[in-house]
Order: sequence, then C-alpha cells, then structure tokens
Amino acid sequence: MLLRAPATWPTPLIAVVAMVLLAAVDLASTYATKEAVVRRSLPWAATGAVLFVLLFYIYASSLQYAELTLVTLGWIVILQVGVVVLDRFRYGQLLGPDKWAAIGLIIGAQVYLLLASASAPGATVS
Repeated sequence: MLLRAPATWPTPLIAVVAMVLLAAVDLASTYATKEAVVRRSLPWAATGAVLFVLLFYIYASSLQYAELTLVTLGWIVILQVGVVVLDRFRYGQLLGPDKWAAIGLIIGAQVYLLLASASAPGATVS
C-alpha cells in the first residue's frame, strides 16, 4: 500500500528524494491553501486538502527507508527555503537584512543538525 522505491537505489538517495518530494508537495499544498483563502475558492481549498493527504502518504512511505528525524529535518529545511522564495516572488513579501540574517542563521543551524545526525556514530539511514 505504501510507495516503494526501486530496489537498485541506495538508501541515502531514497532519503534525499523523499525530502525533496515532501517539501515540493508541502509547498504546493501551502500555495493551494493560501490561494483558497485569498480567492475564497472551494476548488483551491479542495486541492490543498488532497495535497496534504498526499503529503502524509509520502511521509509514511519515506519512513520505510530513512529515520524519522533525518527525513523530517531535511524536509523542513527545504520547505523553509521554498516558503521564503514563494512569499518573496509570488506575494511580494519584502524582508529586511535583519530578517535575512535570522533566516540564514536558522537554516544554517538546521542544516548542521541534519548533517550531524546523519554522520553521528551509530546513526543508520535505514
């Protein structure tokens, strides 16, 4: 019932693909939901709901191959970059230098946590 990756793919590749796919579906569902609110549109809201259900189906499937912490942190880091880019270019949100510095610091810390958890002694990606 869950999605299966090709048997020839190495586990780290599957984990990275899962993170990117989760972030893309999450960003698409977020966009659909935002458009539903802005336009007061039921079709956009339904699209967002379906995409959120798909998101958790992909999430559950990804946990066959990678640890919960690794997949979640990678997904969130990629998603945060996507949300900032979406807000900037689709909705015209302008951020000052102090906010960009904070975003950089937070994402840098999350990337550090992601890489540190993946390379910690005894850590397995399975």
